[in-house]
Amino acid sequence: MDLQLKDKIALVTGASRGLGAATARQLAREGARVVLAARNLERLEATAASIRQETGAQVAVVAGDVGVATDIERMVAETVRQFGGLDILITNAGGPPPGQFDELDDAAWDKAINNMLMGAVRLVRAALPYLRRSKAAAVLTLTSYSVKQPLPNLVLSNSVRLAVIGLTKSLALELGPAGIRFNSILPAFTDTERQQELMTERARRAGTTADEEIRKQAAASPLGRTARPQEFANVATFLVSPAASYLTGVMLPVDGGMYKGTL
Repeated sequence: MDLQLKDKIALVTGASRGLGAATARQLAREGARVVLAARNLERLEATAASIRQETGAQVAVVAGDVGVATDIERMVAETVRQFGGLDILITNAGGPPPGQFDELDDAAWDKAINNMLMGAVRLVRAALPYLRRSKAAAVLTLTSYSVKQPLPNLVLSNSVRLAVIGLTKSLALELGPAGIRFNSILPAFTDTERQQELMTERARRAGTTADEEIRKQAAASPLGRTARPQEFANVATFLVSPAASYLTGVMLPVDGGMYKGTL
């Protein structure tokens, strides 16, 4: 299938590693021009160089923090400066730390809200003038299947990601008439650094090992394993592509059947 992504311009945040990097790579494979954004410039440059070498695509980087409003404005401005516009925005931020409710103070809540919710709000706001000019405008937010099935010891993520879902659905309705599509992917545990961090913390509380906790998590899936980043990237790339032109307001679990509900 031709996803019609050749020469489309995409900005992917949180793209130096994990799901963001895998999605940026897949977009480049499909012929998109991609800007990778994240805080760590050295890691960004290494990821971008790897993508360029593999795909021959036009790939640029901009270092910045989605928790800082001026950095977000610079990410979008640099994308437009490099490639002349913006068709696709993928909002991704590192997840907040694990913890139970009575362990988390206001500062932890404020940081989670600023990075995950306000980061998405500011990215869309900064990108909107350029998305309005695009004939293939699409925004994808990365959340978690925990918005449907809350996970233990992740009250920050469970709560704030729900707000991102509310934002995504609202913007799908509000900006659909402008031809801008908004969708979200709800991944389960995926083989990334984030999974290792969460399983290490889970093991600390349980008196086990991270590897043991990963095996337990994998066994809870109907498929008997956690996801590979490429499996997420394949779905993300399709959702933001013109091939998915009649999909908007979709909250799609990519979770290997981990969510046990019917709705």
